[in-house]
Amino acid sequence: MPDVPGDEPDYRFTLANERTFLAWVRTALALVAGGVAVWQYLPDMGLPVLRSAIGIGLVVLGTVLAALSHHRWRITQRAMRLGRPLPVGPQVPLVAVGVTVVAVAVLVLVVVGR
Repeated sequence: MPDVPGDEPDYRFTLANERTFLAWVRTALALVAGGVAVWQYLPDMGLPVLRSAIGIGLVVLGTVLAALSHHRWRITQRAMRLGRPLPVGPQVPLVAVGVTVVAVAVLVLVVVGR
């Protein structure tokens, strides 16, 4: 990151930051793939609107997570270069709340669709 002042951090920390970024991107891809699968292959079970909402919700969640992941990588790298505390990002609560909402919607779909 040549445009950022500060000292180059230990390469192990930089590589760990990169692995974390890649893990968030994999999670985002899994959410998008899950959303497409729900939207295309899950039977409507009498509630096609809910099925579509679950699929769209997963794709949107994955898209937002992918966008936030790069930002998170940059601000973490900057903090390491400047010797500052690592920042807290919105990814963990976003994924926790998003997956919880989707799980409740799936539960409703399964119970009502019986």
